Amino acid sequence: MVGLLLAQLLLAWPAGPPPAPEPSFLAAAAIEVARERMVRAIEREAAAAAHVTGVPVLDPRVLEAMRAVPRERFVPAVMAERAYDAGPLPIHPEQNLAAPFLTAFMLHLAEVRPGSRVFEAGTDTGYQAAVLARLGAEVASVEILPELAEIARRLLDELAPGRVALRVGDGYDGWPERGPFDAIILKESCDHVPPPLLAQLAPGGRLVLPLGPADGVQHLTVITRLPEGGFEARRILPVRFTPFQRGSRT
Repeated sequence: MVGLLLAQLLLAWPAGPPPAPEPSFLAAAAIEVARERMVRAIEREAAAAAHVTGVPVLDPRVLEAMRAVPRERFVPAVMAERAYDAGPLPIHPEQNLAAPFLTAFMLHLAEVRPGSRVFEAGTDTGYQAAVLARLGAEVASVEILPELAEIARRLLDELAPGRVALRVGDGYDGWPERGPFDAIILKESCDHVPPPLLAQLAPGGRLVLPLGPADGVQHLTVITRLPEGGFEARRILPVRFTPFQRGSRT
């Protein structure tokens, strides 16, 4: 059944603007309740994981941004009523929208501030880029799948105009012309730290990524470029992400 759903996802995205969800879900009160429920679930997950992460409370700015961004717009219409569920959501046969807690936690670790220059590898349909824009970041985002980049571009032009530069390509190489970056977020697992991304990290900047083999143990990791030179790495939390989709799909 999951395979059938995934096979239908591309058909759920039309050539024009994404359709509005069903009226029952569009009620402002229902959306507000769903968003608040998502934020409370994120707070509970953060508290439950604090004995491992050392982070009992997430940056309230991140939570407010996630409360404000219409997550239901970034999933196919058939998934709209599940947009604020706690788990990941399939948006394409090759991509999921990350679970809200992991999105919030990675943004917390990135320490994004107004005016921060942020590189994102893997735009998907643009949800995290929209949250970053809401935080006041200047976002450069690369998506390897043209069909997802097209959806993201439409949504971000509407919801975060002028805040996100987007192109189709291999996020492994970053976007040197727009660097250096105060934060870099890689949303898929990699078994090593990509050298091009390290090179584009500004002094004091943070690279947040799931580090580890595709079929083994991964850890959400923060790499900080030290002002005096060199890098510092911290393992934060065991995770399981899909493999980084480079151009060769390896």
